[in-house]
Amino acid sequence: MKLAEGDLTSEVRGTVGKDEKVLIIRRIEVAYRLELATEHHETAERVHEFHARFCPVARSIENSIEIGTRLELV
Repeated sequence: MKLAEGDLTSEVRGTVGKDEKVLIIRRIEVAYRLELATEHHETAERVHEFHARFCPVARSIENSIEIGTRLELV
């Protein structure tokens, strides 16, 4: 599938808390922005629903840090 000009960008934000005076990451939120032809939006949304299950980083930290993602299609 060929992507349009601009392709994929992402913004990541973390929520930090304290545990016994030590800063820890509590939550990570990833916002994806994907420029894609309209006829491919359904496929992109479907892939977004399960992509974290196949991400090595997400799988490594999923039991200790809450992870959320959003997808904006343009």
